[in-house]
Amino acid sequence: MRAFNFRKGCLAASFIASLISFFEMNAALGQAPNRPGASPAARPPATAHSRPPAEPPDRLALIRSRGELGICIWPDYFAISYRNPRNSELEGLDIDMARALANRLLVQPRFVETNFAEFMDRLEAGTCDIAMMGVGISAARQQRVAFSKPYMTSAVYAVTTRESNRITRWEDIDTVGTVVAVAGGTLMEPLMRRSLKAAELLVVRPPRTRESELQAGRADVFMSDFAYTRRMVTMHDWARVIEPPDRFGEALYAYAVPRGDAPWLAEVNGFLTVAKTDGTLARAGARHGLSTALVY
Repeated sequence: MRAFNFRKGCLAASFIASLISFFEMNAALGQAPNRPGASPAARPPATAHSRPPAEPPDRLALIRSRGELGICIWPDYFAISYRNPRNSELEGLDIDMARALANRLLVQPRFVETNFAEFMDRLEAGTCDIAMMGVGISAARQQRVAFSKPYMTSAVYAVTTRESNRITRWEDIDTVGTVVAVAGGTLMEPLMRRSLKAAELLVVRPPRTRESELQAGRADVFMSDFAYTRRMVTMHDWARVIEPPDRFGEALYAYAVPRGDAPWLAEVNGFLTVAKTDGTLARAGARHGLSTALVY
Protein backbone atom coordinates (compact mmCIF):
# COMPACT_ATOMS: atom_id res chain seq x y z
CA MET A 1 0.00 0.00 0.00
CA ARG A 2 2.84 2.37 0.81
CA ALA A 3 4.55 1.54 -2.56
CA PHE A 4 1.29 2.19 -4.44
CA ASN A 5 0.92 5.67 -2.86
CA PHE A 6 4.52 6.47 -3.64
CA ARG A 7 4.04 5.68 -7.30
CA LYS A 8 0.83 7.83 -7.42
CA GLY A 9 2.72 10.71 -5.87
CA CYS A 10 5.48 10.47 -8.47
CA LEU A 11 2.94 10.45 -11.30
CA ALA A 12 1.11 13.46 -9.85
CA ALA A 13 4.35 15.40 -9.48
CA SER A 14 5.33 14.63 -13.05
CA PHE A 15 1.90 15.78 -14.33
CA ILE A 16 2.08 19.06 -12.37
CA ALA A 17 5.59 19.76 -13.67
CA SER A 18 4.38 19.26 -17.23
CA LEU A 19 1.49 21.70 -16.67
CA ILE A 20 3.84 24.33 -15.23
CA SER A 21 6.16 23.95 -18.21
CA PHE A 22 3.19 24.30 -20.62
CA PHE A 23 1.92 27.47 -18.92
CA GLU A 24 5.41 29.02 -18.82
CA MET A 25 5.89 28.35 -22.55
CA ASN A 26 2.55 29.97 -23.46
CA ALA A 27 3.26 32.93 -21.22
CA ALA A 28 6.58 33.46 -22.99
CA LEU A 29 4.74 33.47 -26.30
CA GLY A 30 2.14 35.91 -24.99
CA GLN A 31 -0.71 33.44 -25.53
CA ALA A 32 -3.34 31.97 -23.23
CA PRO A 33 -3.56 28.17 -23.28
CA ASN A 34 -6.64 26.56 -24.77
CA ARG A 35 -8.66 24.57 -22.32
CA PRO A 36 -10.62 21.55 -23.50
CA GLY A 37 -13.96 22.72 -24.90
CA ALA A 38 -12.88 26.40 -24.95
CA SER A 39 -12.81 28.49 -28.12
CA PRO A 40 -9.47 29.76 -29.41
CA ALA A 41 -8.54 33.21 -28.13
CA ALA A 42 -10.10 35.87 -30.37
CA ARG A 43 -7.85 38.27 -32.22
CA PRO A 44 -8.33 41.95 -31.30
CA PRO A 45 -10.73 43.66 -33.71
CA ALA A 46 -9.20 45.71 -36.50
CA THR A 47 -9.29 49.43 -35.81
CA ALA A 48 -9.90 52.26 -38.24
CA HIS A 49 -6.15 52.90 -38.21
CA SER A 50 -5.37 49.36 -39.28
CA ARG A 51 -7.80 49.34 -42.22
CA PRO A 52 -6.64 50.64 -45.57
CA PRO A 53 -8.16 54.04 -46.45
CA ALA A 54 -11.40 53.85 -48.39
CA GLU A 55 -11.10 54.54 -52.09
CA PRO A 56 -13.02 57.66 -53.20
CA PRO A 57 -16.00 56.84 -55.41
CA ASP A 58 -15.42 56.89 -59.16
CA ARG A 59 -17.68 59.89 -59.70
CA LEU A 60 -17.25 59.94 -63.46
CA ALA A 61 -18.41 56.33 -63.67
CA LEU A 62 -21.34 57.06 -61.34
CA ILE A 63 -22.42 60.04 -63.44
CA ARG A 64 -22.38 57.97 -66.60
CA SER A 65 -24.11 54.99 -65.00
CA ARG A 66 -27.04 57.06 -63.74
CA GLY A 67 -27.18 59.11 -66.93
CA GLU A 68 -27.28 62.53 -65.27
CA LEU A 69 -24.96 65.22 -63.96
CA GLY A 70 -25.93 66.88 -60.65
CA ILE A 71 -25.12 70.61 -60.86
CA CYS A 72 -25.35 72.98 -57.89
CA ILE A 73 -26.57 76.46 -58.87
CA TRP A 74 -27.74 79.63 -57.16
CA PRO A 75 -30.91 80.55 -59.10
CA ASP A 76 -30.74 84.28 -58.20
CA TYR A 77 -27.37 84.85 -59.88
CA PHE A 78 -28.18 87.09 -62.83
CA ALA A 79 -26.26 86.29 -66.04
CA ILE A 80 -24.65 83.26 -64.32
CA SER A 81 -27.30 80.79 -63.10
CA TYR A 82 -30.54 82.73 -63.07
CA ARG A 83 -34.12 81.47 -62.99
CA ASN A 84 -35.99 84.04 -65.02
CA PRO A 85 -39.23 84.90 -63.17
CA ARG A 86 -40.97 85.70 -66.46
CA ASN A 87 -40.83 82.13 -67.76
CA SER A 88 -39.24 80.10 -64.89
CA GLU A 89 -36.43 79.04 -67.26
CA LEU A 90 -32.80 78.84 -66.17
CA GLU A 91 -30.37 81.06 -68.05
CA GLY A 92 -26.85 82.42 -67.76
CA LEU A 93 -23.23 81.71 -68.56
CA ASP A 94 -22.92 78.74 -66.20
CA ILE A 95 -26.25 77.27 -67.28
CA ASP A 96 -24.93 77.19 -70.86
CA MET A 97 -21.61 75.73 -69.69
CA ALA A 98 -23.34 73.11 -67.50
CA ARG A 99 -25.39 71.91 -70.44
CA ALA A 100 -22.26 71.76 -72.59
CA LEU A 101 -20.48 69.66 -69.93
CA ALA A 102 -23.44 67.28 -69.65
CA ASN A 103 -23.48 66.96 -73.45
CA ARG A 104 -19.77 66.11 -73.42
CA LEU A 105 -20.48 63.33 -70.90
CA LEU A 106 -23.54 62.14 -72.87
CA VAL A 107 -25.81 62.59 -69.83
CA GLN A 108 -28.68 64.87 -68.80
CA PRO A 109 -28.10 67.93 -66.59
CA ARG A 110 -29.93 67.96 -63.24
CA PHE A 111 -29.87 71.37 -61.58
CA VAL A 112 -29.81 71.52 -57.77
CA GLU A 113 -30.80 74.90 -56.34
CA THR A 114 -28.71 76.09 -53.40
CA ASN A 115 -26.85 79.21 -52.24
CA PHE A 116 -23.33 80.25 -51.31
CA ALA A 117 -23.79 79.43 -47.64
CA GLU A 118 -24.73 75.80 -48.39
CA PHE A 119 -23.25 74.67 -51.71
CA MET A 120 -20.16 73.08 -50.14
CA ASP A 121 -22.39 71.01 -47.84
CA ARG A 122 -24.26 69.81 -50.94
CA LEU A 123 -21.03 68.81 -52.69
CA GLU A 124 -19.73 66.94 -49.65
CA ALA A 125 -23.05 65.14 -49.22
CA GLY A 126 -23.05 64.05 -52.87
CA THR A 127 -26.27 65.93 -53.66
CA CYS A 128 -24.52 67.41 -56.66
CA ASP A 129 -21.34 66.50 -58.58
CA ILE A 130 -20.19 70.03 -59.36
CA ALA A 131 -21.04 73.63 -58.49
CA MET A 132 -21.36 75.81 -61.59
CA MET A 133 -22.55 79.11 -60.14
CA GLY A 134 -19.72 81.62 -60.38
CA VAL A 135 -17.83 80.31 -57.36
CA GLY A 136 -14.99 82.60 -56.34
CA ILE A 137 -11.77 80.88 -55.33
CA SER A 138 -10.69 81.45 -51.72
CA ALA A 139 -8.31 79.74 -49.31
CA ALA A 140 -11.18 78.96 -46.93
CA ARG A 141 -13.20 77.23 -49.65
CA GLN A 142 -10.16 75.27 -50.83
CA GLN A 143 -10.15 73.53 -47.46
CA ARG A 144 -13.44 71.86 -48.40
CA VAL A 145 -13.70 71.71 -52.20
CA ALA A 146 -11.39 71.42 -55.21
CA PHE A 147 -11.41 74.09 -57.90
CA SER A 148 -11.08 73.80 -61.65
CA LYS A 149 -8.98 76.18 -63.72
CA PRO A 150 -10.47 79.70 -63.54
CA TYR A 151 -12.74 80.93 -66.31
CA MET A 152 -13.88 84.33 -65.03
CA THR A 153 -12.75 87.23 -62.86
CA SER A 154 -14.44 90.17 -61.16
CA ALA A 155 -13.80 93.03 -58.80
CA VAL A 156 -16.34 94.00 -56.11
CA TYR A 157 -18.85 96.75 -56.92
CA ALA A 158 -21.26 98.77 -54.78
CA VAL A 159 -24.99 99.17 -55.41
CA THR A 160 -27.09 101.94 -53.88
CA THR A 161 -30.24 103.83 -54.84
CA ARG A 162 -30.35 106.76 -57.20
CA GLU A 163 -32.02 108.83 -54.47
CA SER A 164 -29.37 108.12 -51.84
CA ASN A 165 -27.67 111.17 -50.39
CA ARG A 166 -25.48 109.15 -48.05
CA ILE A 167 -23.69 107.12 -50.75
CA THR A 168 -22.64 109.13 -53.79
CA ARG A 169 -19.07 107.86 -54.25
CA TRP A 170 -16.91 104.92 -53.15
CA GLU A 171 -15.36 106.87 -50.26
CA ASP A 172 -18.81 107.28 -48.66
CA ILE A 173 -19.16 103.54 -48.02
CA ASP A 174 -16.93 103.07 -44.98
CA THR A 175 -18.31 105.87 -42.84
CA VAL A 176 -19.94 106.02 -39.41
CA GLY A 177 -23.66 105.26 -39.57
CA THR A 178 -23.54 103.51 -42.95
CA VAL A 179 -24.94 99.96 -43.19
CA VAL A 180 -23.25 97.78 -45.82
CA ALA A 181 -25.06 94.60 -46.88
CA VAL A 182 -23.46 91.43 -48.22
CA ALA A 183 -24.90 88.01 -49.03
CA GLY A 184 -23.97 85.36 -46.47
CA GLY A 185 -21.41 82.84 -47.71
CA THR A 186 -20.14 84.96 -50.60
CA LEU A 187 -16.57 86.23 -50.98
CA MET A 188 -17.85 89.70 -50.08
CA GLU A 189 -18.62 88.65 -46.50
CA PRO A 190 -15.02 88.03 -45.31
CA LEU A 191 -13.72 90.78 -47.62
CA MET A 192 -15.92 93.47 -46.07
CA ARG A 193 -15.33 92.15 -42.53
CA ARG A 194 -11.65 92.83 -43.11
CA SER A 195 -12.11 96.10 -44.97
CA LEU A 196 -14.75 98.06 -43.03
CA LYS A 197 -13.46 100.20 -40.19
CA ALA A 198 -16.34 102.57 -39.49
CA ALA A 199 -19.45 101.25 -41.28
CA GLU A 200 -21.72 98.47 -39.99
CA LEU A 201 -21.83 95.13 -41.83
CA LEU A 202 -25.19 93.46 -42.48
CA VAL A 203 -25.01 89.79 -43.56
CA VAL A 204 -28.14 88.87 -45.51
CA ARG A 205 -29.30 85.26 -45.65
CA PRO A 206 -32.15 83.64 -47.62
CA PRO A 207 -35.00 84.28 -48.01
CA ARG A 208 -34.02 87.92 -47.53
CA THR A 209 -32.09 89.63 -50.33
CA ARG A 210 -29.62 92.47 -50.42
CA GLU A 211 -31.78 94.58 -52.72
CA SER A 212 -34.85 94.18 -50.51
CA GLU A 213 -32.79 95.32 -47.50
CA LEU A 214 -31.60 98.30 -49.52
CA GLN A 215 -35.09 99.27 -50.68
CA ALA A 216 -36.51 98.84 -47.17
CA GLY A 217 -33.91 101.24 -45.80
CA ARG A 218 -32.23 98.65 -43.57
CA ALA A 219 -29.05 98.98 -45.67
CA ASP A 220 -27.49 101.96 -47.43
CA VAL A 221 -25.47 100.01 -49.97
CA PHE A 222 -24.69 96.40 -50.87
CA MET A 223 -21.62 94.79 -52.38
CA SER A 224 -21.56 92.34 -55.28
CA ASP A 225 -19.62 91.40 -58.40
CA PHE A 226 -19.75 92.44 -62.04
CA ALA A 227 -22.36 89.90 -63.15
CA TYR A 228 -24.86 90.56 -60.35
CA THR A 229 -24.59 94.33 -60.57
CA ARG A 230 -25.42 94.11 -64.30
CA ARG A 231 -28.79 92.77 -63.16
CA MET A 232 -29.35 95.84 -61.02
CA VAL A 233 -28.86 98.36 -63.82
CA THR A 234 -30.67 96.17 -66.36
CA MET A 235 -33.77 95.35 -64.33
CA HIS A 236 -34.14 98.12 -61.73
CA ASP A 237 -34.31 101.79 -62.62
CA TRP A 238 -33.84 102.75 -58.96
CA ALA A 239 -30.37 101.15 -58.72
CA ARG A 240 -27.03 102.87 -59.17
CA VAL A 241 -23.72 101.02 -59.40
CA ILE A 242 -20.49 102.55 -58.07
CA GLU A 243 -17.28 101.36 -59.70
CA PRO A 244 -14.51 100.19 -57.34
CA PRO A 245 -11.05 101.77 -57.23
CA ASP A 246 -8.05 99.66 -58.23
CA ARG A 247 -10.06 96.49 -58.92
CA PHE A 248 -11.05 96.24 -55.24
CA GLY A 249 -11.56 92.67 -54.04
CA GLU A 250 -10.80 91.12 -57.42
CA ALA A 251 -11.15 87.33 -57.44
CA LEU A 252 -10.97 84.44 -59.87
CA TYR A 253 -14.01 82.25 -60.45
CA ALA A 254 -13.97 78.51 -61.15
CA TYR A 255 -16.07 75.35 -60.90
CA ALA A 256 -16.05 73.51 -57.57
CA VAL A 257 -16.01 69.71 -57.18
CA PRO A 258 -15.62 67.41 -54.17
CA ARG A 259 -12.06 67.03 -52.90
CA GLY A 260 -10.11 63.83 -53.44
CA ASP A 261 -11.37 62.89 -56.91
CA ALA A 262 -8.52 63.67 -59.30
CA PRO A 263 -10.05 61.94 -62.38
CA TRP A 264 -13.27 63.95 -62.08
CA LEU A 265 -11.37 67.23 -61.62
CA ALA A 266 -9.21 66.36 -64.65
CA GLU A 267 -12.36 65.76 -66.71
CA VAL A 268 -13.75 69.17 -65.73
CA ASN A 269 -10.45 70.88 -66.54
CA GLY A 270 -10.34 69.06 -69.87
CA PHE A 271 -13.82 70.36 -70.64
CA LEU A 272 -12.77 73.93 -69.79
CA THR A 273 -9.65 73.70 -71.95
CA VAL A 274 -11.73 72.66 -74.96
CA ALA A 275 -14.46 75.26 -74.20
CA LYS A 276 -11.86 78.03 -74.16
CA THR A 277 -10.38 77.01 -77.50
CA ASP A 278 -13.45 76.01 -79.51
CA GLY A 279 -15.45 79.15 -78.69
CA THR A 280 -18.00 77.58 -76.29
CA LEU A 281 -16.99 79.85 -73.39
CA ALA A 282 -16.71 82.95 -75.57
CA ARG A 283 -20.17 82.44 -77.07
CA ALA A 284 -21.73 81.93 -73.64
CA GLY A 285 -20.00 85.04 -72.30
CA ALA A 286 -21.16 87.17 -75.21
CA ARG A 287 -24.73 85.86 -74.93
CA HIS A 288 -24.97 87.02 -71.30
CA GLY A 289 -22.92 90.22 -71.45
CA LEU A 290 -19.88 88.85 -69.63
CA SER A 291 -17.22 88.84 -72.36
CA THR A 292 -14.99 91.32 -70.53
CA ALA A 293 -14.99 89.15 -67.38
CA LEU A 294 -13.78 85.92 -69.01
CA VAL A 295 -10.37 84.35 -68.35
CA TYR A 296 -8.65 82.22 -71.02
